[in-house]
Amino acid sequence: MRILLVNDDGFEAEGFNVLNQIARQISSDIWRIAPEVDQSGLAHSLTLSHPLRLRQVDEKSYALRGTPTDCVIMGVRELMPSPPDLVLSGVNHGQNAANDVTYSGTAAGAMEGAILGIPSIALSQRINWFNSEKIYWETALDYGPEIIDRLINTQFDRGVFMNVNFPACSPQDVQGIEVVPQGIVDHELGIEARKDNRDKDYFWLTFKSGSLISKYRSDVSCLNENKVCITPMKPDYTDYKSLEILQKELG
Repeated sequence: MRILLVNDDGFEAEGFNVLNQIARQISSDIWRIAPEVDQSGLAHSLTLSHPLRLRQVDEKSYALRGTPTDCVIMGVRELMPSPPDLVLSGVNHGQNAANDVTYSGTAAGAMEGAILGIPSIALSQRINWFNSEKIYWETALDYGPEIIDRLINTQFDRGVFMNVNFPACSPQDVQGIEVVPQGIVDHELGIEARKDNRDKDYFWLTFKSGSLISKYRSDVSCLNENKVCITPMKPDYTDYKSLEILQKELG
């Protein structure tokens, strides 16, 4: 099995090394193509106005001056001798659940793989921001290979990718695995005004997760119970309920 690894935290990110360790428990044919620098929060963006600069790290590893989406396209269309059998994106430094997914370059890497017709999985490791020095990478390492193996033995519809989040606890404290829908949270996005050394204004986007809005069982409530959560996703933004209503009303 040929596997393409991508992320959004950058080629040197610790989580990308964790993903490499996970993937090598599944296959020996591993290709790593990741952004040269951190591309977090760029979602499913493409680099269209600047050239893509590529640095080869070893025979099957490359760092790209581009987004996670660029990395998948570069791998599939240019660098690999044939398309991969699987795209793995992550392991992200922090969860990608609820509204986070809309900003996530990690989810975007898997989304691009799905758009290209390749089974794809995004993986993220939740962090307890009150104790952010401790990141339970061992939980992703322990549960990742088995979950990936079980997922690739299911039927992936074209355009569908799997979003996997590991809880912020040790492997022995994980309370199980659950398949759940995406939740909704009240994000507290804000702007912090600052002054540079020339007394000029500049601004910094501030971001932290707010309270859970969705009342149904979701990825966030699942993570809050120290469970690994899996959510099937696709880039089809159509609201089919509204579509049916509008078709009747507007013809």
